Amino acid sequence: MTRIFSGVKPTGHLTLGNYLGAVRRWADVDQHRADALFCIVDLHALTVEHDPGRVRRLSRQAATLLLASGLDPKLCTVFVQSHVDEHARLSYLLECVASDGEMRRMIQYKEKAAVERARGGSVRLSLLTYPVLMAADILAYGADEVPVGDDQTQHVELTRDLAVRFNQRYGHTFVVPRATPPAVAARVMDLQAPTSKMGKSHDVGAGIIYLLDEPDVIRKKIMRAVTDSGQGVVYEREARPGVSNLLEILAACEGGNPEALSGVYESYGALKKDTAEAVVELLRPVQERHQELCADPAYVEGVLRDGAEKAREKARPRVDAAYRAIGLLPPA
Repeated sequence: MTRIFSGVKPTGHLTLGNYLGAVRRWADVDQHRADALFCIVDLHALTVEHDPGRVRRLSRQAATLLLASGLDPKLCTVFVQSHVDEHARLSYLLECVASDGEMRRMIQYKEKAAVERARGGSVRLSLLTYPVLMAADILAYGADEVPVGDDQTQHVELTRDLAVRFNQRYGHTFVVPRATPPAVAARVMDLQAPTSKMGKSHDVGAGIIYLLDEPDVIRKKIMRAVTDSGQGVVYEREARPGVSNLLEILAACEGGNPEALSGVYESYGALKKDTAEAVVELLRPVQERHQELCADPAYVEGVLRDGAEKAREKARPRVDAAYRAIGLLPPA
């Protein structure tokens, strides 16, 4: 059976972009067709300045929202990264295979490092090396597929390179995975800055739809969304990013095609109204289920405990094999 791995980072509240770009497909498709593992990658949240209590709260919230979105622990494995030691164990081995140049070419590192240098600061070493930890997350489980948005495909390519290099040097140990991006709304953009991704860790949330936003808040944000100076509702991603973003969101909510929808509307206002109502209805069952799960925290904790045990059983044999392959003595 095909095995897939993907995860969410608890650096902010989960957004509509996370849901449309990844989580909905995990629930509707991936957990039914494959041996699927979905992880709250909390170790990745430590690569930047953070509040420990907030990371813990967001980790619990992310786990609860994944379950509220339809992930079924009877069908898939839901767990927290730091609960499974094999991630950190394998990460160091892969650092011994990766090169400094590869790490410094990673787009996210280059962008964040440039911002910090402009401020007169520096970034943590873990920000440079975290793509290797991401590779370890994937390779530890022998994942065949990694469902990701297009902003993460570079990291999957690095994972593939490290797997091939390790196998060539030390013997076949890892499955070489492939990225499987969604077809529509792969990258939902910020409503106030439609050339930028809708990111959950942004400081300003006016252009971001959070999964737990109240319906009236969702409506207000979408009605205030930036459109474009051109006339007519036309789907042109490069020339008309604002209206194109709204069309992609509406299409993803309704299972339609953004180009076809562009011919339906004569005004931005009508498009915004329909998009707002579609998003409210899409998120309604998720929010209702989230409330139910918050009232039963013992259930969520049990899911994560059982998930970590299942994940550990799947990862340990391959990570142990990697330790032997690279030349380390087995424990007595």
